[in-house]
Amino acid sequence: MSKKQAIYVISDSVGETAQKVVAAVSAQFPELNPMDIRRYPFIEDTEMLGDILQEALKEKGIVVHTLVSRDLVNFVESFCRRTSLSYVDVMSPLTTILQGITGIAPQEQPGTLHQLDQDYFDRVAAIEFAVKYDDGKDPRGMLRADYVILGVSRTSKTPLSMYLANKNLKVANLPLIPEVPLPKELMEVDKEKMIGLTTSLESLRSIRKSRLKALGLKEDSSYSSDERILEEMAYAEALYQRLGIRIIHVEKRAIEETAALILEN
Repeated sequence: MSKKQAIYVISDSVGETAQKVVAAVSAQFPELNPMDIRRYPFIEDTEMLGDILQEALKEKGIVVHTLVSRDLVNFVESFCRRTSLSYVDVMSPLTTILQGITGIAPQEQPGTLHQLDQDYFDRVAAIEFAVKYDDGKDPRGMLRADYVILGVSRTSKTPLSMYLANKNLKVANLPLIPEVPLPKELMEVDKEKMIGLTTSLESLRSIRKSRLKALGLKEDSSYSSDERILEEMAYAEALYQRLGIRIIHVEKRAIEETAALILEN
């Protein structure tokens, strides 16, 4: 095959069940491996779901879902039947049979499979959340986050997000770039949940030069210039003041120290 088969794994929880089903089935087709498996956990509304289904349709993909919300299940079924998009509903067939035989209605509660070890799966969920909403990939995640971390490039937003995720906190982060408009969702976030990161010119210059060197690029680019760094820092500082949020200076601080400052408030 010249192009890998795209499979869209969709869930309103972690998505582990659907992923295991896909892995078990794909193992039976070694000539098709590796498949292009795209995982979309924690889908909670039809807007997010619709975007994924439109992409799957464009890519001629296969949808495999373990959604338990009847509204979301109906949305997928309606979309796929209307567009002839191939899909597999892992949960509904057996759920329907059990309900018919027992007369007991399902809870339609995502993640109930893992409630016996809730702390572990909460942590997995938080890590998945941090990855999904890292670097401003999808601003809608900021509205569901426990914390939203803001900062210019190389102020340790991603490592801090992942560290907090390991403490079962859902964290989104947003890079601040003067030329890039701020997402409208940012203005809807509770300021108590927002953290602004800052550092010194000297520290940021050194970190950026090291980053450019590691990438095999020239260390004296505008990215690491004093003029550019000062411009970005001034932009970030002005935004922090306008939003009225907490500011943490991260120079010479370990990720654990920064996280402790966030959590002590």
